[in-house]
Amino acid sequence: QVQLVESGGGLVQPGGSLRLSCAASAMIFGIMGWYRQAPGKQRELVASLNSDSITTYVDSVKGRFTISRDNAKKTWYLQMNSLKPEDTAVYYCNAAPRAVLPWGQGTQVTVSS
Repeated sequence: QVQLVESGGGLVQPGGSLRLSCAASAMIFGIMGWYRQAPGKQRELVASLNSDSITTYVDSVKGRFTISRDNAKKTWYLQMNSLKPEDTAVYYCNAAPRAVLPWGQGTQVTVSS
């Protein structure tokens, strides 16, 4: 089973930036995505990247978040800029649009002044 380990979260002020990383224990082919789950809400897919480097984003993060990958490192990234309090959530990576891999522990992102 592939293992996913997310990192890079933290506490940041509104307008700040964070870069999340997702390290996989094995190379993953196909579409990978970043998901988030805010308190009391369902987990949602916020960004995805396919093998042709085509990206998709949920409207709420378009223009602020960028998903990318480093195949040699088996790592996916989520660059988050202009963060807002409503971005506060636990962020996870997984296959997309169906999260068929075991979930990692996630990384907490808190946007607050």
